[in-house]
Amino acid sequence: MEAAPSPRLLLVDDEPGLRTAVQAYLEDEGFEVTTAVDGDDGWQKAQEMLPDLVISDVMMPRCDGYGLLKRMREDERLGGTPVIFLTAKGMTADRTEGYLAGVDDYIPKPFDPEELVARVRNVVRRQDRLLREAARFADTDVGQMARQITEIRTMLAHGDGSSSKDVALHNFTPREASVLQLVAEGLMNKEIARQLETSIRNVEKYVSRLFIKTGTSSRTELVRYALENQLVT
Repeated sequence: MEAAPSPRLLLVDDEPGLRTAVQAYLEDEGFEVTTAVDGDDGWQKAQEMLPDLVISDVMMPRCDGYGLLKRMREDERLGGTPVIFLTAKGMTADRTEGYLAGVDDYIPKPFDPEELVARVRNVVRRQDRLLREAARFADTDVGQMARQITEIRTMLAHGDGSSSKDVALHNFTPREASVLQLVAEGLMNKEIARQLETSIRNVEKYVSRLFIKTGTSSRTELVRYALENQLVT
């Protein structure tokens, strides 16, 4: 069996000595590490490499850790990426601010390298577990869903399903429209995530939004609605 790829980490810190030392330690532990010198640099590299985990200092020039985290949480492809903050700040209020901003873990400097590795492994394992559960849920009854879509298309093609008389107005984002098209083609969340180069968690978010905007409550209802209103091809 092919070995699982090493987790890809992005280390963002403006201190060259710490950056080099932490990178070397993490690489010795089997991680693939890319480094960035501040939040702006980290943001550019995160978009290019789509890391499995980001480890970021908080206090940095140009763009600090909170700025980087905010950009990531608002990005379609990086919104679900775990982030660990490294910071000299150890006050409870600072940790609370980080958690409220969406950080996954928080390690005050100075830190024990072994503790850092343990926390990194814990966050990576937790993310893998979430993705496996989401993928398993998304792939439930794939065959049944495909048959239902075929039946819906057949009924509509033969005039057995009534098209909506009123023009349905929807304010779909481009990404929501793309997800809707792929759902109508019978793709499940894992396959949609792969095609759109995003996370399964983000796909689930878009599907939920589509349910709300169309007033449907299942993928089958959503596909029927989309086909009846000619929202997909």
